[in-house]
Amino acid sequence: MTEKSDVRKSLLARPRIGSVTLSAIVGLYLVFFTNFTFWKKVHAYLGFEPGAVVALYIAIAMLFIGAITLLSAKYVIKPVLIFLIIAAAMAAWFTDSFGVILDSDMIRNAMQTTPAEAQHLITPGLLLHALLYGVIPIALVLWVRVVHRPILQKLMWNSLTVIACLAVFAVAALTYSKTYTAAIRQHRDMLKSLNPIVPIVSTAKYFVQTGEEARLVVAPLGLDAKVATPAGTTDKPRVTIIIAGETARAMNFSLGGYHRDTNPELEKQDIIYFPNATSCGTATATSIPCMFSQFTRDNFDHAKGLANEGLMDVLAHAGIDTAWFDNNTGSKGVADRITYIDLAKSTDARYCSDGECQDGIFLDKFDEWLANVKKDSVLVLHQMGSHGPAYYLRYPQAFRKFTPECQTAELGNCKDADIVNAYDNTILYTDHFLSGIIDKLKARSDKIAAGMIYMSDHGESLGENGLYLHGTPYIFAPDEQTHVPFLVWLDPDFRKSMGVDMECVARRRAQPTSHDNLFHSVLGMMNVTTSAYDPKLDVFAGCMPSKGA
Repeated sequence: MTEKSDVRKSLLARPRIGSVTLSAIVGLYLVFFTNFTFWKKVHAYLGFEPGAVVALYIAIAMLFIGAITLLSAKYVIKPVLIFLIIAAAMAAWFTDSFGVILDSDMIRNAMQTTPAEAQHLITPGLLLHALLYGVIPIALVLWVRVVHRPILQKLMWNSLTVIACLAVFAVAALTYSKTYTAAIRQHRDMLKSLNPIVPIVSTAKYFVQTGEEARLVVAPLGLDAKVATPAGTTDKPRVTIIIAGETARAMNFSLGGYHRDTNPELEKQDIIYFPNATSCGTATATSIPCMFSQFTRDNFDHAKGLANEGLMDVLAHAGIDTAWFDNNTGSKGVADRITYIDLAKSTDARYCSDGECQDGIFLDKFDEWLANVKKDSVLVLHQMGSHGPAYYLRYPQAFRKFTPECQTAELGNCKDADIVNAYDNTILYTDHFLSGIIDKLKARSDKIAAGMIYMSDHGESLGENGLYLHGTPYIFAPDEQTHVPFLVWLDPDFRKSMGVDMECVARRRAQPTSHDNLFHSVLGMMNVTTSAYDPKLDVFAGCMPSKGA
């Protein structure tokens, strides 16, 4: 009986393991089990030189082991290892499943997401991945007993281990330094995929930036703004509707030549479509403030956007009524000083469920707003649009034209063709929504002179080159994420008030345009004069006698 008891105790006894050994095991686990995307890129970019690939495996493994050993102090090692495993497991899921890069902009997007958006990312696949790559490894770390040497011995052995790892890392890295340098210059996305180093550094960078931004004081802009006498006389209030689109990519607009008829209603409207428009960013948190900023993409950064007033403020300074209706994750600071209505929180069962609303939610509120227009006004409608990964939730049943469609947020369970079908249905619904706004403006042509301008904030990857969703750093973002739809519609009275020759604008529509044009083009539409206005960035200026070019 005693022998059986001893055997049982022996089986149940917690294994003892040295701190350096445990550090090495976890380091190797992180390198080889949570970095599939990184190593896939390494093989793709360096596969022509096998020696460089092998050396990089050794170098990265030594770097991880050395770094973790440095932090393997008593009472600290297990919390550190648990943190690294959690961070790596979660980052690996999004990097491997969607091809996203978790830089500081992507961390900002994650921090600003809503619970409704987040729920689409919490899928059975994610939970299984978290169990296999997070929970089980953490349980093993908690189970073992970590053996620590006496303090002086520990300092000596840990120091020797770290020095040895750094030495091996240096030799392996320097042996192929020219190859690595060339690869990094040509393929900057490679190192951006290293997990969990990049996500952890990016998160720290985000919090530092957030702390700095919290202390910013917003600088006024366009205090000299005023509405000039319209080029053509009109006694009607002049109204501009700005539609800030969401996740619509230009290549899926039939207005731009897409092989599917995704814009059947807009094609019947008297619009001008600009086929060569590019975005300022690849995520809402960057693109929206940049679109409404006086800064060009080359001069914009997130802090500048927060530290300076933008388009809506300049319009308000000119005495124009301004408002922002939102069916997304907020205005990102753009509408902080004007009337703001959050429709995404609506519980209207006709359009909303589970904390999200389709863009039809705008229509009733829009009619009410139009009925109360008494003076020159600008309204922004910030769409839900084509936001993924749950594309199938963005449109009503009547717009399920392209089938079979992906009806899950777990894109890995769908064929790319089915994902595209669901996405194209979102574009079809956006077409209906935009055309509906135009029709409502036309219906009030006896009371207002109206115009509409539409730009999407960024595009979307739908499986091209293994990428999904958006948010890829702009420097190597694909066209799918940066080429966006841009169109305008002006009724006859609005055109007269601007003195604009729309045939002239149409002739110029193929010229490159971008988010840089929105700020100045809207000022041009509303006949606002201010030192903040740059006619070179107004798509109408060269076709308006009053603005010149």
